[in-house]
Amino acid sequence: MGAPLQRLDGKVIVLAGGAGGIGSATAQRLAAEGARVVVGDINHDAAQQVAADITASGGAAIGARVDIGNRESVDALVDLAMATWGRLDGLHANAADLSVQHLDSNALEIDLDLWQHILQVDLTGYLYCTRAALPHLLVSGGGALVYTSSEAAFYGEDVRVAYAVAKSGVNALMRHVARGWGKQGIRANAIAPGLVLSPTVAALPQEFREQVLAGTCSTRLGDTADIAAMVAHLMSDDGAWVQGQVLSVNGGSLFH
Repeated sequence: MGAPLQRLDGKVIVLAGGAGGIGSATAQRLAAEGARVVVGDINHDAAQQVAADITASGGAAIGARVDIGNRESVDALVDLAMATWGRLDGLHANAADLSVQHLDSNALEIDLDLWQHILQVDLTGYLYCTRAALPHLLVSGGGALVYTSSEAAFYGEDVRVAYAVAKSGVNALMRHVARGWGKQGIRANAIAPGLVLSPTVAALPQEFREQVLAGTCSTRLGDTADIAAMVAHLMSDDGAWVQGQVLSVNGGSLFH
């Protein structure tokens, strides 16, 4: 594969959830295409490391801690982009609290405090991102919001009820933004990844990964670079006529 295109030269893009797995790969891809990147993550050290790696490779990036479930924290992340580079051209909302997924059971059994926590982070946090970024994007004359969704929004699973509800809500939020501000130059889309070989997934048993692969129409499982490439496309002018869509990047594991 050759060097990435320079489709994002000079653009300023914020990532909420920009360290580890998909976030890190996306931050690096956006920077490689010329964007100036604000890497926000609840893991401050990891965010700083991703930004340092980008800078060492000749890109432009700064790292900061963000708690997507806290409105003031999200506002501060976007304010950092404005204070550093004076404009905003895109935001990728990618954060989620995956540490509690094993506790996310079903509608009869889920702890209601856990339900509220998952929705606060995985859905309300995306609203915070939207409200923080949208006014600045409008001042810039338009821009792109890309939300990380999930195939859980389409499957009827017997577990992960809160996560599925949150991701379904993210899809609805994205469509609302596309309909409400599309005529003012705002593009809003979501990406629903399949099973991607992040460090966490790569540590899962080989048998499980083979079962997942057998359910796809691909020769391999996904890589974080596959998702990063789609984010870069949607942030660039090449994605200018993609609007209000949930794009499944999943190797054919689910058709819809």
